[in-house]
Amino acid sequence: MLARMPWWLLAVGLLFVLGFWAITADETYADIFQKLSGGVLTTLWVTLVAFGLATILGLLIALARTSNIRVLREIATFYVEIIRGIPILVFLFYIAFVGAPALVAAFNWVVGPLIQLGWMEPATIRGFDFVWRAILALTICYSAFIAEIFRAGIQAVGRGQVEAARSLGLSRFQCFRLVIMPQALRTILPPLGNDFVSMVKDSALVSALGVQDITQLGKLHASSSFQFFETYNVVAFVYLTMTISLSLLVRWLEMFMARRDRF
Repeated sequence: MLARMPWWLLAVGLLFVLGFWAITADETYADIFQKLSGGVLTTLWVTLVAFGLATILGLLIALARTSNIRVLREIATFYVEIIRGIPILVFLFYIAFVGAPALVAAFNWVVGPLIQLGWMEPATIRGFDFVWRAILALTICYSAFIAEIFRAGIQAVGRGQVEAARSLGLSRFQCFRLVIMPQALRTILPPLGNDFVSMVKDSALVSALGVQDITQLGKLHASSSFQFFETYNVVAFVYLTMTISLSLLVRWLEMFMARRDRF
C-alpha cells in the first residue's frame, strides 16, 4: 500500500509531521499557534456561512440561467459576468465601504415611518459589523462561480429524461427534485468541494478589513514581535492543514462517486 501512495502525498505528510513537531516542541512556535488559534474559528465561521449562503444564491441564479423566461436568463447572465469580472479583493472593499453604507441608508428609508414614530432606532453603519460585510462580499462573489457549477450540472442531464418525466405528469418542481437534481449532483459535488477549498484560502482576504482571522492575527503578531519567519510559517501550516485535508476529502468523494456509478 505504501508503494502505491503518491510521492506528493508522502511529501505533504512529512511537512505536516515537521510542522506539528515544531509547534509542540518549540516554545516560540507553540506561543504563535496559541495566539492564532482564535483566528481559526473566525476563518471557519466566515467560510461556512458565506459558502452556505453562496450555494443557495448560486442555485437560484443557475435556475434563472436555465429558465425558459428570457428576462430571467439575461438578468442572471449579466449578474454572473459582472461579478466574475471583478477581483475578490476589490469587491470586498466595494461592499465594505460602498455597499454596506448604501444598504444601511436603504434600510433606514424603508423603515422611515417607524423611526419617525419612535418605534425604531435608525441603523448606523457602525452597527454593520465588518465580519458580516466580508461574509456578504464572499457570498456575492462565490455565488457567481457556484451558479456556473450548478448550471453545468443541470444542463448535463439529458433533455430526453426531462421530457419523459414531464410526459409522466410530473410538475416542474417534481421533475427538478426527482429527476434533474439527483443526477446533476454527481457532476456538481466535486467542483463544489473545490470551490469550498478555494473559499477557505480566499477568506484570508478579509484580513484587509481588519477581521480577526488567521491572517490578520498573524500580521499583528509579526509586526509587534518581528518574528515574521516563525509567524508566517505557522500561518501557512494552518492553512495547508485545512486546505489539504479538504482537498483529500474531495478526492475521496470523487473516487467514491465514480466507484458507485460503476456498480
